Amino acid sequence: MKFSTREDIEAPIDHVFAKVSDFAAFERSALRRGAEVRRVGAGPVQTGSQWDAAFKFRGRDRKMQITLTTLEAPEMYQIAAQSDGIAADTLVELVALSPRRTRLSVALNLQPRSLTARVLLQSMKLAKNKLTKRFKARVLEMAEDIEDGYRKRG
Repeated sequence: MKFSTREDIEAPIDHVFAKVSDFAAFERSALRRGAEVRRVGAGPVQTGSQWDAAFKFRGRDRKMQITLTTLEAPEMYQIAAQSDGIAADTLVELVALSPRRTRLSVALNLQPRSLTARVLLQSMKLAKNKLTKRFKARVLEMAEDIEDGYRKRG
């Protein structure tokens, strides 16, 4: 199952990339939502960096291994995640439309790796319109936060 969206942001590409690749902020956000997130290893975040996450979804405890597979600042990064028979690939791409305007594209692809995961994704397909709206709303919210932060800063 695939989800994708794009938003134009009134901010330079370097500023936008710094915000969409702030992995420490993503960790804090997940912790506030009740997930457990732990970075594997130390040092700066780079290609190959990994995280272990644990959270509740649909009444069950889930575990996820997350790997930053590609990092090409300030244009893009890609994340691969594995959890209970589901593989998720996330691609975040940025394009400078002008010195002060950036297009953010986010794509998420979910693949089942087990029969139970296939059933779960099949049930999610029934609610795809609702899930797509929520996905787009989250990306829009992030884009607006980045824009607001840039305006306040500058």
